[in-house]
Amino acid sequence: MPGLLEGKNVVVMGVANERSIAWGITKSLHHAGANLIFTNKRERSYKKLVRLLDEHNITPKLIVSCDAASDKSIQEAFANIKDEAGVIHGLVHSIAFARGEDLEGEFTDISRDGFLLAQEISAYSLVAVTRAAKELMTEGGSIVTQTYLGSERILPNFNYNVMGAAKAALEASVRYLADDVGKYGIRVNAVSAGIVPTFSSKVLSGVEQKMHDIEEKAPLRRGVDQDEVGDATLFFISDLSRSVTGEILHVDSGFHMIGG
Repeated sequence: MPGLLEGKNVVVMGVANERSIAWGITKSLHHAGANLIFTNKRERSYKKLVRLLDEHNITPKLIVSCDAASDKSIQEAFANIKDEAGVIHGLVHSIAFARGEDLEGEFTDISRDGFLLAQEISAYSLVAVTRAAKELMTEGGSIVTQTYLGSERILPNFNYNVMGAAKAALEASVRYLADDVGKYGIRVNAVSAGIVPTFSSKVLSGVEQKMHDIEEKAPLRRGVDQDEVGDATLFFISDLSRSVTGEILHVDSGFHMIGG
C-alpha cells in the first residue's frame, strides 16, 4: 500500500541478512513509504546491512549502533535517533538469541546462564527498548515484536526449549507494556509467524519435518514467507490497526489451530 506510512519514522531492529524476518518487514515498510531507521550491533553487521540496502535501492534515514543487552547502548542509540529524527512513529523489535545447546536435549538440562541469556536478549530487550522509544513517540505510535507458536505449546520433534520460555515471557511483556504505554497513544503487539526459512531457523533440529507437517496440516496447506510476515507487521505499524493493542497475531497459515 504505497504511501500508507509516508512521512513516518520507523525504527527496525534485527535485520541480519536478506533471509531474516526483519528484512521482509523492511521491504513492506519501505514500499509503504516509511522513513527507515536501522540499528545494528557490530561493524561487520553494519557493512552487511549497508550492502543489502544498497542492493535494493533503499536509502535509510539513519543507521545507529545498538547492543540490545546494554541499557547504556540502548539509551545512546535512541538519543542519536532523537537528535537526527526528533520523533518516531513505529518500532520493529525482531531480536532473539539463545545458545545452540540450550535448544537441544531436555529442558531440565538448560543452564541458569543459558536460560537468563535467552530471556535477556529475546524478552527483556523489548522492555528496555520500549522504555527508550516511548520518549520519542510524542505523537503516539506502534511497537511490534516477533514471536512463535513454541511459546504456547510443545511441538513434537521440534526442539525449541529455552526459546519457547523466552517467547512466552515476551508475549506476556507485550500485554503489560501495552497497558503501560497506551495512555501515551502507543500500541504494542506481536506477530507470531510460522516457520520462515531463515539462517537462524536452520539451527533448530526437526525444522524441515515441521515445515513439511505445516504444509500437510495447516488449513491453508502451505507455509508462510517473510513478505507475508512483513505485511502483517506493516498492518500493526500503520493506522489500520489504530485500535488494536496487546494482541498476538498468528501469521502461520492457521497452523496454530492444529499445532500438532
